[in-house]
Amino acid sequence: MAATANFKDGRDFIIAAEPPSGTGENDVAHHATSRRPSLAGPVAAVNSGIPIRYRTISLTVDQDLRTGKKRPTGWTGAAAENLDIASIHYHLNRIEDVCTRFSTHPERGLDPAAVARKAADGKNRISPPPTRWLQKTLMYVFGGFNFLMWIAFIVTILSYEPLGGANPQVFNLGVAMLLLFVIFLSSVFYAYVDWSASRVMKSISNLATATATVVRDGQTVDVPATDVVVGDLLQLSLGQSVAADIRLVRCSPDALFDRSILTGESKPVAAAIEPTDENPLETLNLAFSSTFLVQGTALGVVFAIGDNTVMGQLIASSARVKTELTTIQKEVNLVTVIISTLALFFFCVAIIVYEAWVKNAYPAYETVSGAIVNAIGSLTAFVPQGLPVAVALSLSIVARRMAKKNVLVKNLATVETLGCMSVLCSDKTGTLTLGKMRVTSVAFIDAEFESIDSADGVLAARSSAGHAVNSLVLAGRLCNAARFEPGSEHLGPLDRPVKGDPTDTAILRFVEDLGGADAAKAIGTYERVFEIPFNSKNKWMATVIKPTHSSDAHPRLLIKGAPDFLLSRCSFALNAAGDSVPLDDSLTKSVASTQERWAAMGKRVIAVCTRDVAAYKNFSWSATDAGQLDHIVQSEIKGLTLVALIGIRDPPRLEVPDTIRAIRKAGVRVFMVTGDFISTASAIARQVGILTAERCDTATDVKRISKEYQAGEGVGGTLQKAFTSRSLVRPQFEEQMVSPRGLALSGAELNDFGEDEWDVVFGRYSEIVFARTSPDQKLTIVTKARARGDNTVAVTGDGVNDAPALKAADIGVAMGAGSDVAKEAAAMVLLTNDFTSILVAIENGRLVFDNLKKVILYLMPAGTYTEFLAVLSNVFFGMQLPLNSYLQVFFCVFNDVAMSVSLMFEQPEADLMTRRPRNARRDRLADWRFFVHVYLFIGLMIWMSAMGSWFLYFANHGIHFYDLVGAWDKWGYYGGAYNYVLENSAGFILGDLNASAGIDVTQLGIPASYAIPDDINAIPANYTAALQDPANAIVGALPGFSALSALVYSGNSAYYVCMIFAQFGGLLATRNRVVSILQSNPLAGPRRNLLVPAGMLCSFLFGVLNVYAPGIQSVFLTGTIPAEQWLLPLAFGAAILLADEVRKLLVRSFPGSVVARIAW
Repeated sequence: MAATANFKDGRDFIIAAEPPSGTGENDVAHHATSRRPSLAGPVAAVNSGIPIRYRTISLTVDQDLRTGKKRPTGWTGAAAENLDIASIHYHLNRIEDVCTRFSTHPERGLDPAAVARKAADGKNRISPPPTRWLQKTLMYVFGGFNFLMWIAFIVTILSYEPLGGANPQVFNLGVAMLLLFVIFLSSVFYAYVDWSASRVMKSISNLATATATVVRDGQTVDVPATDVVVGDLLQLSLGQSVAADIRLVRCSPDALFDRSILTGESKPVAAAIEPTDENPLETLNLAFSSTFLVQGTALGVVFAIGDNTVMGQLIASSARVKTELTTIQKEVNLVTVIISTLALFFFCVAIIVYEAWVKNAYPAYETVSGAIVNAIGSLTAFVPQGLPVAVALSLSIVARRMAKKNVLVKNLATVETLGCMSVLCSDKTGTLTLGKMRVTSVAFIDAEFESIDSADGVLAARSSAGHAVNSLVLAGRLCNAARFEPGSEHLGPLDRPVKGDPTDTAILRFVEDLGGADAAKAIGTYERVFEIPFNSKNKWMATVIKPTHSSDAHPRLLIKGAPDFLLSRCSFALNAAGDSVPLDDSLTKSVASTQERWAAMGKRVIAVCTRDVAAYKNFSWSATDAGQLDHIVQSEIKGLTLVALIGIRDPPRLEVPDTIRAIRKAGVRVFMVTGDFISTASAIARQVGILTAERCDTATDVKRISKEYQAGEGVGGTLQKAFTSRSLVRPQFEEQMVSPRGLALSGAELNDFGEDEWDVVFGRYSEIVFARTSPDQKLTIVTKARARGDNTVAVTGDGVNDAPALKAADIGVAMGAGSDVAKEAAAMVLLTNDFTSILVAIENGRLVFDNLKKVILYLMPAGTYTEFLAVLSNVFFGMQLPLNSYLQVFFCVFNDVAMSVSLMFEQPEADLMTRRPRNARRDRLADWRFFVHVYLFIGLMIWMSAMGSWFLYFANHGIHFYDLVGAWDKWGYYGGAYNYVLENSAGFILGDLNASAGIDVTQLGIPASYAIPDDINAIPANYTAALQDPANAIVGALPGFSALSALVYSGNSAYYVCMIFAQFGGLLATRNRVVSILQSNPLAGPRRNLLVPAGMLCSFLFGVLNVYAPGIQSVFLTGTIPAEQWLLPLAFGAAILLADEVRKLLVRSFPGSVVARIAW
């Protein structure tokens, strides 16, 4: 016969006739250990994102069920081979219907013909996710700026060979090798970031079960697990792995499954024949592939194999999920795109200008090879090649700094996101409070005892309420998941180590101390026959006990949990004398008043209840499956007797109020999200400073305000314009600092909220307490907060069920003592569970963005702007190249990085933690103010200094401005350059050019024996005309022209050295946004940073190496320069620093001025 029963919330399900029970009585725990394959390899091999996705889907299904959202319930058009996790419904159907659906028999299994037919559908094998190593490698090698460097490398190689002609320049080959080295460094960086950001599953094959035991045609046979088909009757014994997803049709009463690989929870779950939950992922009558039977026996019908199993679908989804870029990755990518686009644009323009104009107008100006190398300068000059290295170092430095303060950041790129945090959803227990709970109050129906955690309080309770105390001790001891550690019996109850959650631990220690030795003996006369653990949905724990000394005694139900749930199910209450009295309305109000009073003091209130279940006196608890027992117990939670209320105090951490004050000062809204009673949560919130408003609004106010707005009345303040765009739904920064509004909501009230109500919640209030929330509601809170106000949401959590919310948040923060799944889902782990570490994280997150902005602001003026304008002058103004490609790349990769390292170690500026949070969606790393500062202020001054040094060097050799600008193919054929060539060719006989260069000067009217005189003014006018005609190419063949080329090489060195010293001024100017150098001395004081002078020294030594090393001079065409070219740039650097000091003074003195508004 089939019977009808109900879920916990009243929905009906069908119970089929009870199947024969399995034996399962002779199994031993250690047998399970010995026969079960090791999970270490598979679990380690699988991405632990599987439990996170499992939990997220489970919570989503719960939300759909609670809100009435329809899910597929029929079989029409839904083949078993195409299951969707959320629509699995076989657990709700009768066993015979499931067998009919899959053409199998609950005893005989499939017949051979059915097996053969179903085997054609495919093997029972989970496909490993694609590794995409080729794609990843290509991204490492060609991502970011690397694709531009590859273009530069290839074209430089081509300019060396074959475009270099018979005598290719070694310089081009050297530059190509340097570019290849830069590509290698960048590729390593990109690979490192990707490796740190995500973990790819290494092996799925280890999860597969080698063999499976199935019943086919009435015969039990072992087959390869890959040969299992849908409809097979899978038989499981102790220690076996489940080869496919199955609907259980039979199991022994003691059957237990280890689902840790899916759920992350190490505690095995019971097996059941009937559904225990409408959620397929939570019910106990389904067993999933890759889980293990660790106790008992089971038999089930296979309804999904291979990739269609829950595990298969989770693995497939994990392969499809794209890792969302962090805020800093998005910012760096944006800067990369802008710079790369401009660099590629100017490279193309340079090539086009050469082909379309220069080659025709000035044919002797540049060879094809030289033109290509110069055009490459547009790429190498505009791209700050040191940026990827600088980003990696900045993030690593801050991550190590945080690790020293016991804050573990798992993904380097996540560090900066911490600084964008605008909303913090914090747990209460163990995060805001010490997590060290103590029972301080006990109330019976007619007596109340305070300070019961003291010896006097315990004695008073024993003497005044002895009989009631015995019932309380029994319930508190046996309806308790905490356990004393073995071997600690010699210690007192308050000193013994306990394994369990804080609430159970507090109650266990209290009742052990309250009951004394006699109570311990009495408790030993009872045995637990069934238990329903506490969970975040029910908010209670239940235990069924039976006396061991009497077979006639009936079992007793013990239950403890939230008073707001249990009081409505109580009909009686114990008084202090231990007598049971009816719980009438007046007594109920008195109990509720006590709960409210204690909760207002910040105490967690627990109701302890009991009930005799006489109807089950002779019931065989051990021979009944867990699903039926669960239903029986839940049906008996009525007519309870209230034993007592227990008040538990968990004091706030001493440092929390100051920390929250500092976090709020930084513009971050702190919300409490807890499962506690709303009055308890609100009291703690006031104690720690989360609630400061005199009046705390409720859900009624939220609905009223929402209706007022919808009616067109408006709500004033920040919501006047908020509803036009959810990105604007947030209180004004000043408003939330000066006159914050408070709100307290319970989880049940959230279920009735629509989008408009959520707009009011997050748009009007800066102090919110979410109480009595479940994990799925916590996920909803996070999701709704992220969708509004451009919020960057951080969430703290430590439980397995917190994993979805931690994963959904912008920043998941797990406690070091939390579950492994929570720590895997989180982006940050507080190793010491110290709430103040969050303040450290915010500060360092902001610091890394500040310092990274300073790094880029330092790199761009010289590393892109000044270098690019040098190339521009060559390509578009016919000048000799002031800075060759080698020095461009070297300066970016070595000089700039050496000095920028000091900026990565800069200490926070004074106003860092008083600024409003950065809006990650609107506030850019490089905005228009940034580019104004780079290109119209610092960069302009550095470029003018470098060009001034270049022109000064040539002027000292008689070559002036107009001899350089617009020279094109006449370089060396007129003006000071012409004179320089002839002066350095004095005594050279022109007739020798016939042999060395194939030039016959006699055809130009110049005798072959004519030698260049020391006084070039003595050269006859007709000879001068012949010499200065570029078409004759005489000057270019003279030995003095090589001296002119060497002068250009030294000019490159002068430009390069000036950039080094000008950057000294740029570095000192960039250390602070507003503060003067006088208040941030790098050599002494609170802003001391000895890496600043160290970086300067290192950059100076690089300059000496490039200017004077003979090997570099010969290969990379550099040249020596006089002392003047070293000293003058120091003055340029000082002038740049002085100019920025004046700018900062104007910003400080006139904060409303134009200068202040355009300041970076």
